[in-house]
Amino acid sequence: MNLIDVVNQDHSSEKVKNIPDFRTGDTLAVSVRITEGEKSRLQVFQGVCIAIKERGKMSGHFRVRKISSGYGVERVFPFHSPHVELVKVLQKGKTKRSKLYYLRERSGKGARIAIDYDRKS
Repeated sequence: MNLIDVVNQDHSSEKVKNIPDFRTGDTLAVSVRITEGEKSRLQVFQGVCIAIKERGKMSGHFRVRKISSGYGVERVFPFHSPHVELVKVLQKGKTKRSKLYYLRERSGKGARIAIDYDRKS
């Protein structure tokens, strides 16, 4: 085992095993631990997953986009982040692409993603 594997093993998170299987187009609710001074709380970021990169690796992350007060907001969540507490799949979307960056230019009905009723839970 080389030094990189040792470092990756030390910094890997056990919570990765609890993250459900999801794809781009799925609507996710990501619970993030926010620390403000001495207090910490959970904040839920709910939106559409528009990209997934390197799911099983240390540098893997997923990108979630939502519309808040008329502005598009995107957040990148690393799979091995200690701040990501819980990921829930709220709705399964039917898409033909692996990256949904075209949603950045669309709004309203043009930004809708069809629901995939055929996929198992």
